[in-house]
Amino acid sequence: MAEEQPATAQPDRLSNGVDRMVYWLTRHWLAVFNTAIAIYVGLPLLAPVLMNAGATRPARLIYLVYSPMCHQMASRSFFLFGDQYAYPRDIAGTNLAPIEAYMPEIPEFAGISPAVEDWVTFLLPARRFVGNEQMGYKTALCERDMAIYGFVLIGGLVYGLVRKRRNVKPLPVWAFILFGLGPIALDGFSQLFSQYGVALQPLSFFNTIFPLRESSPFLRTLTGAMFGFSLVWLTYPHIGASMKGTERSLQEKMEQERALE
Repeated sequence: MAEEQPATAQPDRLSNGVDRMVYWLTRHWLAVFNTAIAIYVGLPLLAPVLMNAGATRPARLIYLVYSPMCHQMASRSFFLFGDQYAYPRDIAGTNLAPIEAYMPEIPEFAGISPAVEDWVTFLLPARRFVGNEQMGYKTALCERDMAIYGFVLIGGLVYGLVRKRRNVKPLPVWAFILFGLGPIALDGFSQLFSQYGVALQPLSFFNTIFPLRESSPFLRTLTGAMFGFSLVWLTYPHIGASMKGTERSLQEKMEQERALE
């Protein structure tokens, strides 16, 4: 008769396997994070490349997948392979040709008023329009989101280089609020409330505080970059310290288990 295995053998093997996986993650968590962020920010850049190459189905799949995470408005997104890198609203006050100059030739905007006060009817067409041969094709994340995740990736790479030479202290919370969260909140909410005040009559009092405005591509990118980079500086040193502590604990546990074998 075959000798029966101890009842605890299988659970022990499973537990040891989990420990090894967690141990590996504690040693390589930054590479995992950076890879995940690189994929997340890379696919929105791939979408206009695919559109330009005529691979519209996989491109539109990327737009669809990212749609719940971002408004994807054409007037607030970067464009590739076209006349300009962006097509902001005229009220944004940039040197770029505004999207209103192109709207009469865009089927998605047929019958839509270019008046800045008519924000509600503008939103859905601006979301549906992905681009054309003249204007190029938009990224699947807006300018601000591309800057946020792009600088989370850059911050992660910088952190990986710097931590090899010195101990990186976390950014103080007050500095994160002042330099990371403050600018993006002020730019985003002042724009949002000013447009709510125009679009919704019961909220017109907002315009006494926030005059109607549209943020420029530069401000969207700058505030997104500041938020993304400072978020890494705030959180990654804490994550690194936690992972290092877990790594030491698991290493001691696995050494004790090997000594008992």
